[in-house]
Amino acid sequence: MSQVLLLNGSPHQHGCTAAALDEMIGVFKAEGIETELIQVGTKSIRGCMACGKCGESGRCVFDDLVNEVAPKFEAADGLVVGSPVYYGSPNGNLLSFMDRLFYSTHFSKHMKVGAAVVSCRRGGNTASFDVLNKYFTISSMPVASSTYWNQVHGFTAEDVKKDLEGLQVMRNLARSMSFMIRAFADAKEKYGYPELEREFFTSFPDGK
Repeated sequence: MSQVLLLNGSPHQHGCTAAALDEMIGVFKAEGIETELIQVGTKSIRGCMACGKCGESGRCVFDDLVNEVAPKFEAADGLVVGSPVYYGSPNGNLLSFMDRLFYSTHFSKHMKVGAAVVSCRRGGNTASFDVLNKYFTISSMPVASSTYWNQVHGFTAEDVKKDLEGLQVMRNLARSMSFMIRAFADAKEKYGYPELEREFFTSFPDGK
């Protein structure tokens, strides 16, 4: 059975971001997609220190939630990353987690479906949305879309439940992801995934 991994980057386990993700989980369940929700924002996650040890061992030198989630990410068909907006950007804990998760894992993320979800009281949503999507687009992960940017508004979870359009966007997003996951699985069997070239790496060590 297909599976989607959802990451809640909010320190409030039952807050605005959770309300958005819960709306998606309900649709995934109806679509026959298994889900697992992981709380990232409630954990203390340090940033990457560019030690390069993951290149030798295949796992981050800091043995925390990143290494715990890595095999689940590898097994998943889709990844949803949700975050509140802090100063026009995602939660710093979540960004540290994402940096280390994507950098330290060397398995192919090709054709895993990605989606970013952001919650805000008023502004900074599209900037945060853009930051999170970059993890997908650098990793050959198709990005799922909806009928508006994937965002909800509110200061509390109760506020978010009044954002009827935002919740509608979450449901449509989950349906799109479910369709993409099934369609890619069928296409893989019929055509195989597109080839990825890895020969060139732009760098100018000689100053040329």
